[in-house]
Amino acid sequence: MAEIRVENLHKSFGDFIAVRESSFTVRDGEFFVMLGPSGCGKTTTLRMIAGLELPTSGRILLDGEDVTFRRGAERDIAFVFQLFALYPHMNVRQNISFPLRIQRLPRREVRRRTEEVARLLRIDHLLDRPVGGLSSGDRQRVALGRAIVRRAKAFPMGEPQGALDAEFRELMCEELRLLHNRIGATTIYVTHDQIEAMSMADRICVMDRGEVLQVAPPIEIYERPATRFVAGFIGSPAMNFLPAQGRLAPGATEIRLNGATVPIPRLHAALDHPEAILGVRPEHIHIADDGPLRGSVYSVEYMGTRQLVTVDTGVGRLKVRAPNTVRVDDGDSVALAFDTRRLIVFDPASDLAVASAAFTETADG
Repeated sequence: MAEIRVENLHKSFGDFIAVRESSFTVRDGEFFVMLGPSGCGKTTTLRMIAGLELPTSGRILLDGEDVTFRRGAERDIAFVFQLFALYPHMNVRQNISFPLRIQRLPRREVRRRTEEVARLLRIDHLLDRPVGGLSSGDRQRVALGRAIVRRAKAFPMGEPQGALDAEFRELMCEELRLLHNRIGATTIYVTHDQIEAMSMADRICVMDRGEVLQVAPPIEIYERPATRFVAGFIGSPAMNFLPAQGRLAPGATEIRLNGATVPIPRLHAALDHPEAILGVRPEHIHIADDGPLRGSVYSVEYMGTRQLVTVDTGVGRLKVRAPNTVRVDDGDSVALAFDTRRLIVFDPASDLAVASAAFTETADG
């Protein structure tokens, strides 16, 4: 397997910039997920790594070797497509073994490796079946088998679960991750689904409008987002964003919110803007007897052990994830308190996080 290094990768189609000066490294043996909304540039980046698209500028290094302008067939990379791209006139065995037959390996070796991969994917009982009659899940396994059997250096996967229903996607997420662990592959997985990304990735690369915004492990992406976009894109329901008043100087440890003072992690940069944006996740807001913010309950959604309470306040409508033991009804007046250790302050001019637990821990450590 191999490390993949992307350096200042840029791709434009006429006046449209699909990928803008992107840089990141996929470590050897890592499950690396590229996450973002449709049109953010993640699939174009993956296609350039796989050699299916040529960059306008920048470099791609595979195991230290510059492969930027090499054809896909010369990169020792096995691509897994969203729609499987199986050969309908071949059975399962023939589909999986096709890359080996193209390499003209001995028949005994082709048979051995094909059956080994089929057993790994639990489709060995389907080897002589036509692919047309298989379920979507089994066809996905065949597509994975065709990629794995090559023993390539890296496995780019372009939303391979896009054609599966929700229940089966959850099962295949677990199986894909277990498969990755067994074969120790370097995997680059593209998705727009944050749940897939958070559950499968060693690290996540969040993209928007052609730019890489943050590359970090899932827990860091969730708890210490680098930008307001990352904070809002990750999490369901999304992070609440509240307008706060007053210019903040470096080192500030409190903020004004609707006339009340709220403690925040220590600010690491000055804000020239007369307002700041306070970010807080629904699970870090509590319905309390007393709190700096008051509001009226707009709706209550029962979710088993938890409930999602929507509250109208003087700074906007907030989502609160509360235990189902908290008794509130539509129209109730409630006080809201914050877990101040989990608050994040964003600069509205740049959308960058300028105060969060990450900066506080770094300064204190």
